[in-house]
Amino acid sequence: MINSVVWVTLTGVVMINGVMKPKTKRSKRFLQNREAKLVENAKTAMILKGGNTSETVTHALKDVYALKKPNAVLYKKKNIMRPFEDPTSLEFFSKKSDCSLFLFGSHNKKRPNNLIFGRMFDSHVLDMFELGVDRFSSLKDIKSTKCAEGTKPMLLFAGELFHTDTEYTRLRSVLTDFFRGPTVSAVRLAGLEHVLHFTAQDGKIYMRSYRVKLKKSGCRTPRVELEEIGPAFDFVLRRTHLASDDLYKTAHRQPRGLKAKKKKNISHDTFGTKYGRLHMQKQNLDKLQTRKMKGLRKRKGGVKSGQTPPKKARTGL
Repeated sequence: MINSVVWVTLTGVVMINGVMKPKTKRSKRFLQNREAKLVENAKTAMILKGGNTSETVTHALKDVYALKKPNAVLYKKKNIMRPFEDPTSLEFFSKKSDCSLFLFGSHNKKRPNNLIFGRMFDSHVLDMFELGVDRFSSLKDIKSTKCAEGTKPMLLFAGELFHTDTEYTRLRSVLTDFFRGPTVSAVRLAGLEHVLHFTAQDGKIYMRSYRVKLKKSGCRTPRVELEEIGPAFDFVLRRTHLASDDLYKTAHRQPRGLKAKKKKNISHDTFGTKYGRLHMQKQNLDKLQTRKMKGLRKRKGGVKSGQTPPKKARTGL
């Protein structure tokens, strides 16, 4: 049997029988960055366009890339692929660029102005949603001050379909993964300046982008105003590809190191207040040692019933 050997000259990685071995320190760091971690890196999205695209799709891909930066990779060349028929090319690009999210844009007579949002699990397609663009307003069309690059947006979902329908519920999960940004422990008030609002109504999905303005209100809490900054989309849901329940459950499985260990006798209320429970043995209050005072001393002779104890003479200070 002949062993297959492949050399990757750019990164200095040698693959022998399917096992990648680093030859330089740079290739070692490259492989360590690709290894599985307890706390994964921020999800990166690859944005591609098909063999035939319209001007609307091209501007839409650029605007979504502007919202997603710096955790995004934009491919400018055309890629002839059909994700719903054969996702092999998408999986290849995902493994090459180390991206777990993707956005694919195409245009044809049957499905004009088409956008496909999706995500990967273990370099294989997990969920895909094909959305048709009915109306689009780009960042350049709306003249207003934009948010800074890399701003973590606040996501709002309105509409009963996002909570009742299975496809819309999974779509909400995909959009949350796509636009949520990096995970942070705390956010200052001034950092809450970007809002992405999704509304499901009358068979359409409306996406709007707003900038938060904090103005004086005469008290400590500021008055909040929203200014539309773009882009704005009116989507129509066309085709879907949902993962099976078993695969979806496997994709959400967390390693043991991330699971919080349950502590005994500690609880929290709805406001986050921490309560602790103490278990103590039965106490004998007769033997309880109190502060030593002359007035609390026990007398040798007991007092008979019906008699009042003799009064002591008061002494001056």
